[in-house]
Amino acid sequence: MSTAGARFDDLIRIMATLRGPDGCPWDRVQTLATLRPFLLEETYETLEALDAGDSDGLREELGDLLFEIVFLSRIAEEQGDFTIADAVDGVAQKLVRRHPHVFGDADKLSEPEEVLGRWEELKAAERAAAGVAKTKTLLSGVPITLPALLRAYEYSTRAATVGFDWVKAVDVLDKMEEELREIRDAVAQHTNGHEGTTAQRHDDLLEEEVGDLLFAIANLSRKLGVEPESALRRANDKFRERFTAVEHRVEARGERLQDKTLEELEAEWQAVKRRE
Repeated sequence: MSTAGARFDDLIRIMATLRGPDGCPWDRVQTLATLRPFLLEETYETLEALDAGDSDGLREELGDLLFEIVFLSRIAEEQGDFTIADAVDGVAQKLVRRHPHVFGDADKLSEPEEVLGRWEELKAAERAAAGVAKTKTLLSGVPITLPALLRAYEYSTRAATVGFDWVKAVDVLDKMEEELREIRDAVAQHTNGHEGTTAQRHDDLLEEEVGDLLFAIANLSRKLGVEPESALRRANDKFRERFTAVEHRVEARGERLQDKTLEELEAEWQAVKRRE
């Protein structure tokens, strides 16, 4: 039975062949930019397998995701930038360096929150030792390409490492109630109109207040130990399954959703929930 390292070397050789003169025409014309959507797609398919608890699917998707990483690294190597070995070595060294409580003689840590705080301190120390000007801030390391809800979660997580956080989850609920009141006020202004206020300003105000509420929800999720992006994906899946079941029930009777009243659709929805 070959080791993981040997199998990884096989994958690297396969990738080199695909990109070689006698390789695959499609693989040979790809660039770092053209592979971006495939990396994103494989990431989300991996998350889907994780959410479903599908171990076979997860094994396959992790393999696909690893292939995209090897593919990107191969192109970088051809351009003379770095190799996959450089990437592996870099992350291995970083993990050892940033876990002195495991691999070094630093005091042992017992709480996850302590680890996050130490991690940020070590990152700052590394930048200072390298003579890197402090152009990065605590939040600048969060990719702006993340889904907005997940980015809110990451922002608040990092802010919490320096103590900028609510004490208890119930405190976030109070904040959410405050944001809901502000949304109600904004909706009332939008509905009734406000002298001297443009429709665009009403729309901007509504968007701002809804955004504040969503940000508070991301904070509540963090305080409760719930990753909000995963929670929302599950809610989306549940809604899709229930609404599709409603659609099937209606169509099975030779009827159309468009012809149903809201009350009739709600009755169908409740019937589906009872069957669950």
